[in-house]
Amino acid sequence: MRISPSAPAGHSASPSAPAGRGAVRPRAGHGRGFWLIAAVFTVAMAFSTVPAPLYPLYQRRDGFSAFTVTIVFAVYAVGVVTSLLLAGHVSDWIGRRRVLIPALGLEGLAAVLFLVWPALPGLLVARLVNGLAIGMITATATAHLHDLHSASRPGAGPGRFEVVSTAANIGGLGAGTLVAGFLAQFAGAPLRTPYLVFLVLILLGVVAVGLTPETVEDRRGQFRYRPQRIRVAGSDRPAYLVAAASAFMAFAIFGLFTSLAPGFVAGTLHEPSRLLAGVIVFVVFGAAALAQTAANRIGPGVRLALGLAGQATGLVVLAAGMKTASLPAFLIGGAVAGAGAGVLFKAAVGAVAAMAADDVRGEALAGLFLIAYTGTIVPTVGLGIATRGTSVTTAMLWFTGVLLLMLAATATLAWFTRRESRS
Repeated sequence: MRISPSAPAGHSASPSAPAGRGAVRPRAGHGRGFWLIAAVFTVAMAFSTVPAPLYPLYQRRDGFSAFTVTIVFAVYAVGVVTSLLLAGHVSDWIGRRRVLIPALGLEGLAAVLFLVWPALPGLLVARLVNGLAIGMITATATAHLHDLHSASRPGAGPGRFEVVSTAANIGGLGAGTLVAGFLAQFAGAPLRTPYLVFLVLILLGVVAVGLTPETVEDRRGQFRYRPQRIRVAGSDRPAYLVAAASAFMAFAIFGLFTSLAPGFVAGTLHEPSRLLAGVIVFVVFGAAALAQTAANRIGPGVRLALGLAGQATGLVVLAAGMKTASLPAFLIGGAVAGAGAGVLFKAAVGAVAAMAADDVRGEALAGLFLIAYTGTIVPTVGLGIATRGTSVTTAMLWFTGVLLLMLAATATLAWFTRRESRS
């Protein structure tokens, strides 16, 4: 899972980058290629959240605990982080298509593993492979969209790129749960049909990438491979700490709703509908995508304040919904918290990109994304451990309480940092 309103870590997308030495001659226009890659990006991200509404079915079939679900989710996040560090920047040297096609191949392999090895070990391996693919796809597809947008509309602003890349990325995450929940509810074989449908879509995605122009010259001979470096941006450590904490807290919300929330709704709230499980996660990601788009023209300081306030408000409503076992309050709280998290992460990326020097911006953003994904792993696994000694409701209430304290501390640090900067 990655939400990025701008070019990703490790990439210096070439605005018009013609097909040079080693690049494949274009077989579709850059404008059409832009929409083909947007569609592929959406499908790839959607596939990564297909298991979310299905976790309650796995739990009932195999007796999974909530802790096991968090481990399955954490394995996926570890795969994403590993791939981002090892391969997220490679398309700058060898070309976008040479990374996207193998990454989609990994997604196809994950779909096959879900189908032929449905036991817990297979689920863990499939989620790891899926995470490795997503780490490659998010970085490369975002950069490819930037290249294609700039080439098809020279001199135009980045507005279309930012809106479409956000919609494909975070919108795809939400769409995957919605489609999987619908298929699991109304089609036969609920633990097979969603993966079969997405396997077909992924194969079509490989064809779409093959029809899209390459935008990066093959420069493998000019670079010596190294993993993506991690760097703290600039000398303003308090401002970077605010951004890092914001990214951590935003992804903690997303991790909660793609791991434990569907099981909580099915068990504690006694709402076993598979479609509802998908809708709940879709609402959170959909709200985040809409909020990010709406925040495009808001200043950095206001964006940070709105993100902190929105996520805090949503958490309070979410906690009330959990305490009273109210599904409407749980949904509303999730939507508001998701919107706040989306704006908060957008503010974090913007702040780090602005404070980092040009030659280390990719490394600084890589560090931010690493912290963000830590926010999906640590709190989610902590929640899973807590459920072994207490109820899911109690564990999730403690989670919201800790996150509220972190939001308050971040807001305080941001206020002192801004006041110090002005003085």
